[in-house]
Amino acid sequence: MNTVVSTIVIVIALLLMLASLIVAIRDRPMGMVLLVGFAVLEVAVLVQAGFVIAAVAGGAGPDDKVTLFGYVGGEVLIPPAGVFLALAERSRWGSAILAVAGFAIAVMTARLLQIWQGMP
Repeated sequence: MNTVVSTIVIVIALLLMLASLIVAIRDRPMGMVLLVGFAVLEVAVLVQAGFVIAAVAGGAGPDDKVTLFGYVGGEVLIPPAGVFLALAERSRWGSAILAVAGFAIAVMTARLLQIWQGMP
């Protein structure tokens, strides 16, 4: 697994979480900046998923492939689901949903790195 890509995903997710939290505290709905930011995050997560799939196909990776692919699949679904819910809830709570989604991606990526290294 590529740790550089994982680090980029974590940094983008935490920055988006902070931006979403600021927007929510200001009592504003999600704007175009957050929408584009989460699209960039989704692309980064898809690149990371590609690296994981390629490495596993090459014979690398942990023994527990089910948990690994569970985290990868969950990460791919969270940004679009968060944006969908934020668009449906056009209040501060939509931005709060995005803050939670950004935090979830950062934590799941960190856990994915642990799983890759064989940590329980």
